[in-house]
Amino acid sequence: MTGPDYRIDGFAPASALVEDDFHAATLSDDMYTELASHHTKRNTFLLLYDSTAVWDVPGTAEYVGMRVQRDLFEGTFTFEHIRQPTVPITQNWLISRGCPPDAIELSAPPGPRPADGLTSRLEDMLRANPDGRYTLLDHHTHNPSSFNEGIEVSALVHDGHPGSTERPYRLFLEETTPSLDTYTVREGAFTNPEAVDAWLRDRDTPLPMAPAPAHHPVDRRATAALTRTTTNAMASTQPPLPGITAVPGTVQARSRGLS
Repeated sequence: MTGPDYRIDGFAPASALVEDDFHAATLSDDMYTELASHHTKRNTFLLLYDSTAVWDVPGTAEYVGMRVQRDLFEGTFTFEHIRQPTVPITQNWLISRGCPPDAIELSAPPGPRPADGLTSRLEDMLRANPDGRYTLLDHHTHNPSSFNEGIEVSALVHDGHPGSTERPYRLFLEETTPSLDTYTVREGAFTNPEAVDAWLRDRDTPLPMAPAPAHHPVDRRATAALTRTTTNAMASTQPPLPGITAVPGTVQARSRGLS
């Protein structure tokens, strides 16, 4: 296997620190799957799936966003990268750094597909993050590497929208079926991070659903929202997200078929 196309042939790291950091970030890049990329003369944007995350610290996110910047005059490059819990959140990180939204879409997703319209609508909201309303606080990926269980990703965000002041802490829960055919995303609304922890730990009540997102200009696939039935299948294996002081404005070898 070969790594992603960083387009740095003929370019040198801009500093020793850049060289060390780039080496560390790409040490196992032969295990990366390139899901989407966009290249210009000066910039490369990459959306990657890291199949080694399942062997990392439990809860490690499996998606990587990377931006490589080339200095054409100096013949050097710098880069920045981040590990994110889901595809839309990673796409938003890349878009916020200048990548055109259409250029980083998954044209032919190799993994599971959205199970319903509500999933697509919520993903569109996370991808666009209109007016920067969502601030990612914490996340956890549960990939048991078992054909008897699905994959669950939980992402805790603070919602800065004026209409969310009563329950500003939102839990985006992505659940992939054991067959890896489809997945759902649902948004729960909570008053504080401790309430999120308690729900993830106990799961003795349905997820307190946030209002379904309105149709948005970026939502190209919206259909009628479907009701979600919450189970406690993951309750014993999903550790709680750590409680975070409310500060508005801050905040396995088996993969999802992407390796």
